Amino acid sequence: MAASSPTAGRVRVALTAVLVLAAAACAPHGIGGRPVSVPPPPVQTGVPDTGPVTLTIWDQETGQVSKVWDRLNAEFEEKYPNVTIDRVNVDFGELKTLLKLAVSGPDAPDIVEANQGWPDMGGLVRAGLLLPLDNYAVAYGWDERVPAAVRAVSSWSPDGKEFGTGNLFGYTSLGEILGVYYNKRMLADLGLGVPATFGEFEQDLEIAKKAGEVPIQFANNAAFPGIHEFVVIQDQIATPGALTDFIFGDRGAAPSFDTPENVQAATTLQDWAHAGYFTPGFGGSGYETSIANFVNGQGLFMITGNWIVADLGADNPDFGFFPLPPMEAGGPPVSTGGAGFPLSITVGSQNPDAAAAYIDWMTNDHATELLLAAGQLPLSTGATTSSVTPGTVLADVVNAASAVSTANGVVPYEDWATPTFYDTLSAAIQELMAVRITPEEFVAKVQEDYAEFQESRA
Repeated sequence: MAASSPTAGRVRVALTAVLVLAAAACAPHGIGGRPVSVPPPPVQTGVPDTGPVTLTIWDQETGQVSKVWDRLNAEFEEKYPNVTIDRVNVDFGELKTLLKLAVSGPDAPDIVEANQGWPDMGGLVRAGLLLPLDNYAVAYGWDERVPAAVRAVSSWSPDGKEFGTGNLFGYTSLGEILGVYYNKRMLADLGLGVPATFGEFEQDLEIAKKAGEVPIQFANNAAFPGIHEFVVIQDQIATPGALTDFIFGDRGAAPSFDTPENVQAATTLQDWAHAGYFTPGFGGSGYETSIANFVNGQGLFMITGNWIVADLGADNPDFGFFPLPPMEAGGPPVSTGGAGFPLSITVGSQNPDAAAAYIDWMTNDHATELLLAAGQLPLSTGATTSSVTPGTVLADVVNAASAVSTANGVVPYEDWATPTFYDTLSAAIQELMAVRITPEEFVAKVQEDYAEFQESRA
């Protein structure tokens, strides 16, 4: 898959609509939460000068993105000398496990990265643990800075019974996309070019394997990477519309996980694992280690998201990126992605106005420019990527994201589908790739989770 070509020595791609998802309303599992009132509009924007303020932030950023956060935090403290940032950085798995407990405790953080969807943000809203941000969005212009659909995936009814509508409970101006990174020198040494079809990609895997190379650098002891391997295959077999209906629970479409398309996707993933196309011992290896190994030339491909760009080096011309290619040559690009992790304010925050100022700081044009260099994709209206150097891995990621968005081929993250779907899907994929269950058993196991949730909505 080739992205649009850069011109005038610089890449300039409008990303206003990149990774915008169509939101749909649906109702959650279990009883209602404790609705929280929208805070009044701030008297003024920025941090109030009312004495010392400590803002505690929980996030899961890693690598170069984490370093940018440190820089932005230091600059925020310099701008507002009465503020001290207490940053608590945990990995993605720990954030999912510990966040609700932390937010509901007596020393709750002020600001958290709360993943969209039923498992995380939905649960926090239902429990009455997050503040609606609507008045802050108006005061700071967030309601105009990103498209409505970007805000919609962080929007819920106050009682958490409807997703994609109601109040805003988190805000981000950045997006994500999944795809395939490749080692350009290794690809050329193997006599290969960027594959144009899914079949060509599979042929490349076999050629790399026979040449003694690792076809796909991969590690799955953190569980979430396995979801990425599965969904990029699934994206090429099922239609984006059907997948979106499933994830948002469109009951009119009678969604189900137990479909021939999902059996085919599961069969393909298991076949790749059985053929040795992934890093040996991937079940016990760490994600960060796999990134480092790929950087050091171990692996022809690596399937993951835009967030590792900085690990490779944004201006590095030795790596490239493309969405997993379609089944037929010339088919529209499709890939999983969406708005990035939003920042939310907890009900326990003693300084919500200062917290809102922090969110605005972390999503303004200055932050976006710094984070773009770390591989983060801007969603702000009118944002450009004119600073990106053509021929680099970052240019490939930006162009791929634009191509997928233009083709209306963005598929939401599948783990948003039910409150327990992340755990169910990731565990089932581990079993599938270890060849402990069949593809048919895999889809049946995952469908049980989905069906139970849908029945609870009746």
